[in-house]
Amino acid sequence: QVQLVESGGGLVPAGGSLRLSCAASGRAFSRHPMGWFRQAPGKEREFVASISWRGSTTYYADSVKGRFTISRDNVKNTVYLQMSSLKPEDTAVYSCAADRKLGADRPPTRSDEYDYWGQGTQVTVSS
Repeated sequence: QVQLVESGGGLVPAGGSLRLSCAASGRAFSRHPMGWFRQAPGKEREFVASISWRGSTTYYADSVKGRFTISRDNVKNTVYLQMSSLKPEDTAVYSCAADRKLGADRPPTRSDEYDYWGQGTQVTVSS
């Protein structure tokens, strides 16, 4: 069982930056592939970024490539999402997720491949 708690959301002007954190409990955290997803009002949840358990493989949605960076610290049991050059269309609730397939080298990009979810943190980008 993995419990996830996101933090770091807030209100930021367009062009600004934020760093989201996802703190995880559970002894096997370092072996879980992890992902970030977001959901804007009236829209479906969408993939943002994912990272393998070793941090060696990362995937990004085209809409955030070059602006967002996912990383992890397996000592601190935390995954991060550094967001830069934020746009109003990045406004959403951001959630982190863990894949129960320990040690998988390919981090999933579909939400139905993840088994554990945090409650989410609101990011609002003003124009």
